[in-house]
Amino acid sequence: MKLTEAKEKFIQAWGTLGSSWGINRTMAQVHALLLIAPDSLSAEDIMEDLQISRGNANQNIRALIDWGLVSKEFKSGERKEFFSAEKDIWKVATQVMKERRKRELEPVLKVLAEVRNVEGDKKDKKIKAFNDSIANIQGVVSKADKTIDALMKADENWFVGSFLKLLK
Repeated sequence: MKLTEAKEKFIQAWGTLGSSWGINRTMAQVHALLLIAPDSLSAEDIMEDLQISRGNANQNIRALIDWGLVSKEFKSGERKEFFSAEKDIWKVATQVMKERRKRELEPVLKVLAEVRNVEGDKKDKKIKAFNDSIANIQGVVSKADKTIDALMKADENWFVGSFLKLLK
């Protein structure tokens, strides 16, 4: 397979994977392009390679910067901004976990804590069902949060070793 074809296939696959991470397809494709680029790219380079509009490129670059997956670079003598992605995939995965936790788990945990104990007769069937359901959901979400916390603190070698043990 030639480089051009392999590059296109990887960018498309990463775009599909990105949807599973909670980011849009184009954002993931911009990330993929920056991951495999040997040098930082300008917005124009990204637009040309992915055949997307300036607005789409800029919006997705900014979102990737907000996620902590891409950084802006300045080159001496250039007026354009250039962008590069973190190449260490363990750091990328950790950053994605951190952002998803912040955007998804933390707001849910906050709401669950707010609605946990409905006032009224604890023997009332509806109140008991509500409180039991919320407590159950809160337990699962809290465990997921603790698991993500442990993964984010874990060393890459520990994680890979532990994962391989699970496969045996």
